Amino acid sequence: MTKRRIKKVAIIGSGIMGSGIACHFANIGVDVLLLDIVPRELNDTEKAKGLTLNDKIVRNRIVNDALGKALKSNPSPIYHKKFASRITTGNLEDDISKVAHVDWIMEVVVERLDIKKQVFETLDKHRTPGTLITSNTSGIPIHFMSEGRSDDFQKHFCGTHFFNPARYLKLFEIIPGPKTSNEVLEFLNGYGEQFLGKTSVVAKDTPAFIGNRIGIFGIQSLFHQVKELGLTIEEIDKLTGPVIGRPKSATFRTVDVVGLDTLVHVANGIYENCPNDEAHELFKLPDFINTMMENKWLGSKTGQGFYKKIKNEDGSSEILSLDLDTLEYRKKKSAKFATLELTKTIDKVIDRFSVLVNGKDKAGAFYRKNFAAMFAYVSNRIPEISDELYKIDDAMKAGFGWEHGPFQIWDAIGVEKGIYIMKSEGLEPASWVNEMLTSGNTSFYSVKEGATYFYNISSKSQEKVPGQDAFIILDNIRKSNEVFKNTGVVIEDLGDGILNCEFQSKMNTIGGDVLAGLNKAIDIAEKDFDGLVIGNQGANFSVGANIGMIFMMAVEQEYDELNAAIKYFQDTMMRMRYSAIPTISAPHGMTLGGGCELSMHVDKVVAAAETYIGLVEFGVGVIPGGGGSKEMALRASDSFRKGDVELNTLQEYFLTIGMAKVSTSAYEAFDLGVLQPGKDIVVVNKDRQIATAKAHARLLADAGYTQPIKRKDVKVLGKQALGMFLVGTDAMEASRYISEHDHKIANKLAYVMAGGDLSEPTLVSEQYLLDLEREAFLSLCTERKTLERIQHMLKTGKPLRN
Repeated sequence: MTKRRIKKVAIIGSGIMGSGIACHFANIGVDVLLLDIVPRELNDTEKAKGLTLNDKIVRNRIVNDALGKALKSNPSPIYHKKFASRITTGNLEDDISKVAHVDWIMEVVVERLDIKKQVFETLDKHRTPGTLITSNTSGIPIHFMSEGRSDDFQKHFCGTHFFNPARYLKLFEIIPGPKTSNEVLEFLNGYGEQFLGKTSVVAKDTPAFIGNRIGIFGIQSLFHQVKELGLTIEEIDKLTGPVIGRPKSATFRTVDVVGLDTLVHVANGIYENCPNDEAHELFKLPDFINTMMENKWLGSKTGQGFYKKIKNEDGSSEILSLDLDTLEYRKKKSAKFATLELTKTIDKVIDRFSVLVNGKDKAGAFYRKNFAAMFAYVSNRIPEISDELYKIDDAMKAGFGWEHGPFQIWDAIGVEKGIYIMKSEGLEPASWVNEMLTSGNTSFYSVKEGATYFYNISSKSQEKVPGQDAFIILDNIRKSNEVFKNTGVVIEDLGDGILNCEFQSKMNTIGGDVLAGLNKAIDIAEKDFDGLVIGNQGANFSVGANIGMIFMMAVEQEYDELNAAIKYFQDTMMRMRYSAIPTISAPHGMTLGGGCELSMHVDKVVAAAETYIGLVEFGVGVIPGGGGSKEMALRASDSFRKGDVELNTLQEYFLTIGMAKVSTSAYEAFDLGVLQPGKDIVVVNKDRQIATAKAHARLLADAGYTQPIKRKDVKVLGKQALGMFLVGTDAMEASRYISEHDHKIANKLAYVMAGGDLSEPTLVSEQYLLDLEREAFLSLCTERKTLERIQHMLKTGKPLRN
């Protein structure tokens, strides 16, 4: 059988979803043809220009306007603005024949069966036999769409449901039609995971499939519970947000962002098409939702929903909340619960659930009622929407941003305890759950030899979750493969001679224990292993150095200790570069300050596409002090050799630090000089990242890795550059573009990156620059304004500008 490859796709429909999907295919390097309908009348601008309906600019107006709007949206649907050149636009009349030359056609038009069938009829005439053809429907039965189409069409047709926004949400539901071939399903399942970076889930052709069926049930449950328990929308959002591993937007803010009308459309579809669902009446909309729909209070798109942003007379902004009893907007109320206070010292979300369901207050009652309803519902959806329970968990984590799926949460509480809570709420689990316990299986999941197993209902036994071979799941190997552990890190044996050093500190900050752990990891790797990966699977790689420690030392004026601590940080970064074994960093999510400095000093970076990396120390009133300032000067020097204009090049690296630039994707980090072309790589699927990093460590070792020689050839420009920088910072302060303290920080950075006030360009060592960097960092720590900024950051998590 010929191996199927996707070189070009056609996206039919350029709305929010269509443009978003087109951008994500462009993100991964695929050539995209984006088509939409031809306008039937001119707009005012076109009339003023004397254009006609036959002009190409008019005929492609709908598609171009939609794509343009998507590319300007925030957060961006595209990894790098230059990737937009991979998308070609056109219309369904002039360009429909071009679909004959693509490998995959995806329909993303309005959610109406009659329109979709018309589109498929046209596409069937032009597509080349064997071409994949799919629909991105969120709930229309797949078997209806392919009726009457050719046999080849039906064989290669299925649903491929992306969640919005396509770049950021990982769920990729694949829904087979009556005649979809297994080859097509297997290909799409693998392609979604490996190339699109998604969690691929093959779903059954049932209303709303898996993600929306369970997700909308959860939201509808909350709609009904909010009044029953006398809770406010702020309280629900507090209870259903990060404390249980859900997004900050929690429930009601999420509905505002997605749009109430979108949710209502799916809920109505489930209500109408699932008459035998035991929770059928739950999908009936409460009165307050109907009123909001009538009032067009749909959320962000209409300026108000459950929340409403207003401008006060003094010009300040304020967010009001909807009172569900009066349906009037009021000032936000704080939400506090004693039960939540009990979880503040529990860092791992999975360990909080058993505490939450035992709460004695209104929060405890809420969690018992909420989880009881969810557990009962998901148990009854097997085998209706899925034969395997892990698919339901995968769908909720990837489609709704839950850290843990419902069966994982149930396991954390205890299966028998979950049943007890259900019965207390007048609910019963599906019979297979009791049969599972009777058969001696006491949990839905188990871990054996580093792999996750799930309870298979049909075989009544634990079976390995498929598709894990490309992944390394640190949670599964942490205990069995532990080589060393302290309060800051766990060092694990990844196998094949490669170690991993995993941060375990709060928010993965880098303090003394983490630095000690990194040095220990290098010691162990140099003695008994062939390479080292620095990677974790937390929410973020690292938010930077432990600024609380720096603050305390500075306040106590313990400058000798602070100097030693900063030197220890610098020396550890230099060990990353100059060890006897290859070092690989695997950054993802927020990789700020010290986390960025670490990644800049390893032999190779294997970055997740969603990596937001940068040197942000200016925000707390200092310069990068863990080798970051030195490294930017070194990288500028290396660019000089390529013939770049020296002062201009140095200024670009200076501004990257001075403006605290942070990439909005790993690809943008190459522009900042943080990642390096030809050396560092990007992986789209974060689940594959540790395994990929391990493979590259192994490759470097097998290629005959030799410990590098320390650099003494860094060209610095001295007074020539320093003068340019000082004139610039003086002008910026004079024009009030920066504050007096910003001016002081910028001048300190200028001194380091210029190599001091040397009379002429000179070759210096890295250590020379590190000493300048450390001296500048320490001098800034004596400034009152710096301490104010650090204190503000510690209290609020946000930088303070003086």
